[in-house]
Amino acid sequence: MKVPKIPEGVCDLDRSSAVPLSQQIYRALREAVGQGRLKAGMRLPSSRSFAHQHAISRNTVNAAYELLKAEGIVEIRPGAAPVVVEGASPEGSKTDENVPRPVRGLSDRGRKLAENLRGDSWGQRHGALQPGAPALDAFPYELWARCLRRAARTVQTPDLLYQNISGYPPLKKVLAEYLASERGVRASPDQVLIVPSMQAALAGISAALSDPGDTAWIEDPGYMGARTAFYGAGLNIKGLPVDEFGVLPESLFNNDPSPRLIYVTPSHQYPFGARMPLARRLALIEAAAQLGATVLEDDYDSEFLFEGRPVAALQGLADAGEVIYMGTFSKSLLPGLRVSYVVVPKDLAGPLGSAFRNMGQLVNVHAQIALTDFIDSGHYRAHLKKIRTLYQQRGLALVGALKERLGNKISVDPPLGNVQVTVRLNEDLQDLKIARAMQARGYSVSPLSVCYLDAQPKPGLIIGFAGASDAQIQGGVSVLKEVLNSA
Repeated sequence: MKVPKIPEGVCDLDRSSAVPLSQQIYRALREAVGQGRLKAGMRLPSSRSFAHQHAISRNTVNAAYELLKAEGIVEIRPGAAPVVVEGASPEGSKTDENVPRPVRGLSDRGRKLAENLRGDSWGQRHGALQPGAPALDAFPYELWARCLRRAARTVQTPDLLYQNISGYPPLKKVLAEYLASERGVRASPDQVLIVPSMQAALAGISAALSDPGDTAWIEDPGYMGARTAFYGAGLNIKGLPVDEFGVLPESLFNNDPSPRLIYVTPSHQYPFGARMPLARRLALIEAAAQLGATVLEDDYDSEFLFEGRPVAALQGLADAGEVIYMGTFSKSLLPGLRVSYVVVPKDLAGPLGSAFRNMGQLVNVHAQIALTDFIDSGHYRAHLKKIRTLYQQRGLALVGALKERLGNKISVDPPLGNVQVTVRLNEDLQDLKIARAMQARGYSVSPLSVCYLDAQPKPGLIIGFAGASDAQIQGGVSVLKEVLNSA
């Protein structure tokens, strides 16, 4: 039997693009159907054949085919090649709300800024086991409300105007002292800039420190938010291989061209949670200095360390201004608080502060005053101590339930910290399809494969535990078992 092939020019993959290959395939085939280049009844290559023809993973092809199937564009039957459905019309069918459509007046840069590289709005959905979600049930609402009321009563007139564009000065001072004590960060209050989110920080820094066409390096697999920010800034993005200790410093010299920015998560490598040891941190700093690159250190979830001693932040280990340090209160307090911070070299404090102002990335002053009070009063450290224990208990409960009920279907390690775990699927399953099935049952887990850039994607799930009750953990694992058994 003749093996079906995609017509030449229909699906040309750009391996240098930040857009995942599965999304490129999906969009190319979808457009070809809409244009009539792929006609009703036409057989598409099997996932194995397509993967072989394009030298990519079958999981990548399957993810694209599943998106097309969900829109009613192709029909997939067991043991048969996908077939374009009679009357399939992307314009008139149910569409993925996160796939950008042509918009009047939207520039190429605007399209990149609006694009969702994840392939689905995982972060915008609300369900149990969501990665990155804190324990809302453990938040001290009354204490926080008291701080907010006090902030509203005591705020000074100058703070209500435009003077403090880079942040409320007392909060900058409190943060500089806290980060020096807890993370070994070396900075004056003037070097601390208050921003509304980590995504805002990444967008502002990439716009201020690089130009379109420059190169940024990120961990591979790595955090999709960083990839999205760099893609929106028009940067070329290259993946850096990681192992059980994080980024391999020697790999920095195997890439070309040299980067302007290097993004890393040394405290808990995203998504696997590896903790970078001191020797490797020093090697990374030295390599970045030789390359003339700025390291963006995302110290997310460093507050949550369940075993061992914390390793000093890269920023405190660097001799000069090679490192910009970033942190947030989204996991330790609330994402809706919208308060994050960056620590920048002295010579960049003024320019970056102005850049954030000009981009409108400012934070409500009442929230900043209340947060200063919350930290100064000792409430923040007490809250951290409480939820650190709670998060460890919930993490161990999740891992225990996964191992007990799923056995050799998955591989997962007890969390050393963090607010989520990454579960590796031991069978060649489509994690995007599994995540969608879980979402339909009320569980917002994320697929692992979308985190890969250049490296071969591996199937898995990123499952949050910090904000999950025991009932949600047990229920989610039961649903996952059902989904895997039917996959």
